Amino acid sequence: MLVFDQLKRNDVQLQVITAIVLSGILVLLTGLWWVQVFSFQRYSENQKAQAFRTVRIPAIRGKILDRNGVALAENEPSYNVNIYIDELRDLFREEYKRSRPKGKLTRAQKLALESDCHYRAVSNVVQKIGEIVGQPLFLYRSNFFRHYTNQLALPFPVLRNLTPAQVARLQEHPSTPPGVDLEVQPFRHYPYNNTAAHILGYLSKDNSSAEGEDAFFNFRLPDYRGRVGIEGALDQHLRGKAGMKSVLVNSLGYRQSETVWNPAEPGKNVVLTIDRAIQESAEKALRTAPAPYRGPVRGAVVVMDPHTGNILAMASSPSFDPNSYIRGMSYEEYAKLEDENLRPQVNRATRVAYPPGSIFKIVVSLACLDAGLDPLQPFYCPQVIWVGRRAIKDPQGNPNGDYDFRHAFMKSSNSYFITNGIVYGPQGIIRLGEQFHFGERTPFEVAYDVGGSFPRMKDLLKGWSDGDTANIAIGQGPIDLTLLQVAVMVSAVANGGKVLYPRLVERIVAQDPVSGEPPIFMPGAKVRDQIRVQPHSLEVVREAMLADVEDPEGTGKKSFVPGLRVCGKTGTAQLGESGKPGADHITWFASFAPYENPRYVVVVMIESGASGGGTCAPVAGAVYRTIHDLESAAQSRAPLVAEK
Repeated sequence: MLVFDQLKRNDVQLQVITAIVLSGILVLLTGLWWVQVFSFQRYSENQKAQAFRTVRIPAIRGKILDRNGVALAENEPSYNVNIYIDELRDLFREEYKRSRPKGKLTRAQKLALESDCHYRAVSNVVQKIGEIVGQPLFLYRSNFFRHYTNQLALPFPVLRNLTPAQVARLQEHPSTPPGVDLEVQPFRHYPYNNTAAHILGYLSKDNSSAEGEDAFFNFRLPDYRGRVGIEGALDQHLRGKAGMKSVLVNSLGYRQSETVWNPAEPGKNVVLTIDRAIQESAEKALRTAPAPYRGPVRGAVVVMDPHTGNILAMASSPSFDPNSYIRGMSYEEYAKLEDENLRPQVNRATRVAYPPGSIFKIVVSLACLDAGLDPLQPFYCPQVIWVGRRAIKDPQGNPNGDYDFRHAFMKSSNSYFITNGIVYGPQGIIRLGEQFHFGERTPFEVAYDVGGSFPRMKDLLKGWSDGDTANIAIGQGPIDLTLLQVAVMVSAVANGGKVLYPRLVERIVAQDPVSGEPPIFMPGAKVRDQIRVQPHSLEVVREAMLADVEDPEGTGKKSFVPGLRVCGKTGTAQLGESGKPGADHITWFASFAPYENPRYVVVVMIESGASGGGTCAPVAGAVYRTIHDLESAAQSRAPLVAEK
């Protein structure tokens, strides 16, 4: 060959060039062998890693705090055990070798055997985890294959909410199975269980994207959404903004790596106007009310600041535990929630309107006094007054005789108020009710209220009779009010005539105090209307309400609290015709305190109670005692703080 002939000559330069070329060819061949033969397995596996899966990461939910910063709804760590199935391949192979029968298998038989081996290997790991944590665990085939088929890129959940002892056992065990991971996730928790449950609301599982979030994900980690109460009404603030991560998976679906693209943004904290101590007192007093029947008391309590509209407590009984919606509830718990009579999920303070009975005589009194009624003029009041062919009785124990305004108010004389209601006409009563905005919804942060019902001026042109006037004069007929509406009404009497918007949320703040994000304040003391009555009329009614509690003959005397002058009015509204099947009573006590400088309004309603004075007044008295004790304790601490 010509090339070799040339090399045989003593041409050093040619020989060097030839050596360099041959060396280069040798390097290329060696590299080709390294890639094609030696590194074949590694590159083959990497080639399979060819797909991305996007995963939605839920945000940490904001807390719900009372006005003193006590957490009524918070997040606590939940320790969960997961298995990364892609790390169990060695166990799969060992199980396959042990289980493979002799002889040749068809493709279908081989796939079925592999699937069964995968299940048995994971089941053995799950059983081992159960032995470590001291809790029997069982792996359901349907759950495993659902995850294996659809969510192989995500860890397989085994056990949630481990106790501290179980966490310690798992962490300290010397031979934890491969692929086992202890994960910590925030878990919604209501530390006071039933306390303020109707205010807080509850959560339900919902992994969908909120407004402003990415909507397209391959996988979504478990998340929750508020349904009612503060959790529902302010879910957009509490929920935060979900994040996103991408998971690199191979052609078999196993996770290779993951990258967080958008971290989740935590939700904001919501600070309420509620005072936990007063709330707990109202709930306890309601549960232990002297109701004349067995079973849970069916009623509600509202405590409000008459000058700001701040709701300090809103209790409804029976109640429920919002934790049950997170951890899951038993059949017995679910049956109680669905009870048609108890209706524990219904907030009786806002979602149900009731006939007010004699507490409506506060409105009738203001209308008649402003129309010219002399509070000192006595009227003869029989035990039974006839309106047309209808006989209306006075409360039991009221004798025939002369009653002035104070005595009639204190004894809740139907005869007195029906007589004056007819004399001065229904126009003033209805006009005043419209100024209180009866029959309209009460706008506030948790918009889960009803408007109730109330007659309008146009109704007077549609065959209105003295019987209709007699009904509204004693709080019966076409009148249904919520406790919240009554609390607003009593607040107007206490504060001089301002009809306020109630307020339940004080502010919304970032979870991180150094984030620099400004808080959102909900304005307080917003005036919705002004009742147009003379100041003297208001003062006469306030004095009569004081007498109803402090006078020995008053129907509200069981709400008396030494050192706190309570002003109140009892009421008992009748449902259905007296003496007939289905007849029942709604009992009330509407009040404010103290008389000299009103700071609290307390309204109590109990279904099927004996009377407003016997059933509801003691509940209000218990709430006022708690308030008085809290104020006394605060005053005793004030000098110590000042000295520091």
